[in-house]
Amino acid sequence: MLNRRSLFLCLAAGLALPLQALAQGIPAGKLPVVASFSILGDFVREVGGERVAVTLLVGPDGDAHVYSPTPADAKTLAGAKLVVVNGLKFEGWLTRLVKSSGTKATVATVTKGITPQKMADEHDHGHDHGHDHGGADPHAWQSVANARLYVGNIRDALIVADPAGKAAYEANAAAYLAKLDTLEAEIKASVARIPADRRKAITSHDAFGYFAKAYGIEFIAPQGVSTEAEASARDVARIIRQIKTQKVPAVFLENVTNPRLAEQIARESGAKIGGRLYSDALSAADGPAGTYIAMMKHNISEIEKALGAGPA
Repeated sequence: MLNRRSLFLCLAAGLALPLQALAQGIPAGKLPVVASFSILGDFVREVGGERVAVTLLVGPDGDAHVYSPTPADAKTLAGAKLVVVNGLKFEGWLTRLVKSSGTKATVATVTKGITPQKMADEHDHGHDHGHDHGGADPHAWQSVANARLYVGNIRDALIVADPAGKAAYEANAAAYLAKLDTLEAEIKASVARIPADRRKAITSHDAFGYFAKAYGIEFIAPQGVSTEAEASARDVARIIRQIKTQKVPAVFLENVTNPRLAEQIARESGAKIGGRLYSDALSAADGPAGTYIAMMKHNISEIEKALGAGPA
């Protein structure tokens, strides 16, 4: 039989997590989930639906490569039941943050089952770009086939964290996977409209390797996988030579990188500046890439616009 003090302690323990969730603005009854960056947050919202409250560590237009966690982030993690991360060394700062937060949350790495590609830039040119991903390219979401695996892993992690929501998570995931099938068909149709000899472009950093392999567009990047390393003058000169010899039609800017480098390369090579691509982060909700599907549609639309037409 519980005495009064034991009963009080049990009640206090039971109230602690809901009160903490309340303090963070999480509605009662919702599963508190933390996603490391905006693209993962969108996947979690799609699969979790009404049952989850998602908090992002790195928000829209934020660069997860160079993010510096805050004390508030540790507090957010402490109140989570599930933490969703990309892995493949994309969030190099996250392991320390999880440890320092003391969170009891399950950490789900959503690239599980994905075969990582090697970084072309590191291996072909032998550059040290100052940001070690262990040779693996972490930007696996740039292929819709991989995005399907992300969604399956998120569905499974949500079911473990909240078994009562199993039917809802399975239904939401199935509906979203059908949308991803439609998206992939649209991307392939768009690429097919680009003349084969024009399917190449320059981007600010090496984030489109999976997109290139999946859809047959060659991307050349003056920076390695990381946005925190500057491209050397030798890299830039090599890229400019490559643009001229291979007749690369366009240079694209990205939402997470400084535009000056791409602008310099366009100016010195004669390639035209294409539209802004979204690589490592979504735009704000009211922007052109507020969700993963909107981001992929926006990117392929800009790519087709810049590469699709032959020389005037």
